[in-house]
Order: sequence, then C-alpha cells, then structure tokens
Amino acid sequence: MTSRKGGPLRAAKERRKEVKMKKAILATKIGMTQVFKEDGTVVPVTVLEAGPCVVTQVKTVDNDGYEAVQVGYGEAKERITTKDKTGRKVVAHQHGVGRAMQGHFKKAGVSVKKHVQEFRFENAADYKLGDEIKADIFAEGDKIDVTAVTKGKGFQGAIKRHGQHRGPMKHGSKYHRHAGSNGSSSDPSRVFKGKHMPGHMGAVQVTIQNLEVVRVDAEKNLLLVKGAVPGPKKGLITVKETTKAEA
Repeated sequence: MTSRKGGPLRAAKERRKEVKMKKAILATKIGMTQVFKEDGTVVPVTVLEAGPCVVTQVKTVDNDGYEAVQVGYGEAKERITTKDKTGRKVVAHQHGVGRAMQGHFKKAGVSVKKHVQEFRFENAADYKLGDEIKADIFAEGDKIDVTAVTKGKGFQGAIKRHGQHRGPMKHGSKYHRHAGSNGSSSDPSRVFKGKHMPGHMGAVQVTIQNLEVVRVDAEKNLLLVKGAVPGPKKGLITVKETTKAEA
C-alpha cells in the first residue's frame, strides 16, 4: 500500500529511476535498406549512425545523490553575442550553444555538442571525462530499445488519425470524411473525454522495444537494426539495451 503523499505514480517514477543499464548510445537515423543472411533470407533494416558520444560529466552519489554518465553527441557551433558600432546587440549562430553550456564543455575538455543526455550505467564510476562511447559497445544479436520523436503529420482528420471509416461517396449522402456525431444532446450534454476527433498527429516520443541488432560496423559507427525505427531521417535516436527482453 502506498502513502497518500506519494501515491502509485510517484512509486512508479522511483522504480524507473532505479533502473540501471550496461550500454546505451545516441544515434542518428540514416534510412532503411535490406541485408541478406547466410541462408539467403532478406532482412529489412534501419541504418543508425551511433556515436561517437563523448563523456561530458560523471555524476556521483557524493556530489549528485546518484550515479550516472552524461554524454554529448553531434558537433555544434557556439552562440556569439557582440555589439555593433551603435551599441546594438548582434548574435552570431543564434541556435548555437550558449555561454553556460560552453563553459560546461570547456570544463570537461571537449568540443561543444549539439545533444546532451544522461545514462545510468551500472559501471558509471569507470568512466572519465572525455571518454568515447562508440557503436562497438553493441554486438550482433543484441536486443535493444530505441526511443525517438515520431514524424509530425500536422492537423489530420479522424480517418487518418484514428483509422475511422468514411461515409458513402455518392453526391446525395453529404457525408464523406466527416468525424460524425459527437454524442447525445440533452443527456449527458457533453462530449466524453477521449473521443476520437481530428487534431494534431505525430511529433510524440515513442519507444520501440526488443529490436534486434543485425550488424555492427565499428569503423563507420553504424548499427543495422531489424525493422523500422520511429522518427524522420537525420532524427536523434536513443539506443539502449532492452529492459524487457522476450523469453
């Protein structure tokens, strides 16, 4: 039984925090292709450029209350703010890395990175600032979980968004791709929560579990993963060892 102060939601969050992993990496989605196995069967794969990631901070129990490794991935430019002759502020590389993060990377002795993420490795104490994590931490046959933001579809109707059926396409029906009735009028005089209606589709974080690593190219830092991976090409992918392996 959980206390009223914390509740089951807080207990679930605490359990997630305690989960540690042996290997994880940040990657970029390149696209899809297919490879042939030795017996001639075709396997559709997604090609990921995994790493190299650089350790930018090692968190310890004494300083931070828990153990973790912060890594940076992808080159980025520094945001530079100056003033012109009239005293007006001029910003170069507006979407670059700000001064606070520039100092953080400088303290770690690494170049500025575009993405920063934290992993709770079991052997976090073994890592040092500037260490590289490459694709070769994974091997052929490993089971992984991949997390990414799905492709944004914009505002879509109920047919595309929820798979609803259309009405008759004859001219007299006057009902083709409309969402249909929303509910009763006098009772309950409202629309029930969760009603499938048109709206924003895509651009949400999704995790696909138990994907298989088909091939690893350590020289080019490539991972070939069986099946599809969420997100667009050039999108950021988080690759972790699976937490719920199939029996």
